Amino acid sequence: MSKFVPVIYGRLDDRPDEADTLRNAEVIAQTLGALGYDSDIVEVDIDLRALERLAAIRPLAVFNLVEAIRGDATLGHLACVALDHFGVAYTGARTQAYYVSTSKLLSKMVLEQAGLPAPKHWLRKAPAGAGNIIVKSVCEHASYGMDQNSIVGAADAEREIASRERRFNGAFFAEQYIPGREFNIAVLESATGPRVLPLAEMSFDELPEGVAPIIDYAAKWDEDCPSYQATKRKFGVEKREPALARKLHDLTLSCWHAADLSGYARVDFRVNEAGEPYILEFNTNPCLAPDAGFAAALAEASLSYEDGISAIVEAALRGRSQ
Repeated sequence: MSKFVPVIYGRLDDRPDEADTLRNAEVIAQTLGALGYDSDIVEVDIDLRALERLAAIRPLAVFNLVEAIRGDATLGHLACVALDHFGVAYTGARTQAYYVSTSKLLSKMVLEQAGLPAPKHWLRKAPAGAGNIIVKSVCEHASYGMDQNSIVGAADAEREIASRERRFNGAFFAEQYIPGREFNIAVLESATGPRVLPLAEMSFDELPEGVAPIIDYAAKWDEDCPSYQATKRKFGVEKREPALARKLHDLTLSCWHAADLSGYARVDFRVNEAGEPYILEFNTNPCLAPDAGFAAALAEASLSYEDGISAIVEAALRGRSQ
């Protein structure tokens, strides 16, 4: 049987988050080699011919890192569509779950239908009593299109949405801004089901005065930005606040099942001052860089990076046999 597990990524645009995807692909391909698989890195363009050529080789599975193609996040799910068409096993979420996750509006529908708590949202105008709102891209990942000026009063929602749609050439919407804490929770599928990894909180305690406590694009990708330097990941809420940890754990699993996720994922939360969690979104292709949050959660769970990559491949193979 083939032991070939190539790593695929979408043809890149000139953005820091997309360049990071290629670096991740290189690390994962090296890790797959260390695990005894044959691997290679394959760029997927809009014509998807690379996937047709891969299918002809009959790989054991494909490690799917495609988040966008030519910088367009609305095309990312096409890799799943093509791999399904060719009958090739691949890592992460299946086509429908992946597609839903690429739209924050569709994701919110899934959460609402499941009765899970999520911030209110509006497509254009926000009601006068909505308080502060945050304007976000509908489809972009990695906080693209979000900065410190994304938080505005409800009365300015329509103006800010229109401004960002012109600036970033995509659809935006307004979401209720939840002041408070932020958690990014990783989930890894095992043979017995999804395993919630140790809960990571993004601490804003060291932010300079006047900087909004959000994970915007600069906080993720601009190493010279004060929020990049000051936003710290910390673990241990399970011991410090077991009741809150249980809520987050249970909601993460509920989200996993409601969205029909598989392989691995990350669920992002805001927790208000009353200790009430709200699900911001679920990410079917969270960053797997060795210095990123998923790897940190693996380490906190006493799992090596290789353990995590191996589990993700094994989940893909189980999915093919089901």
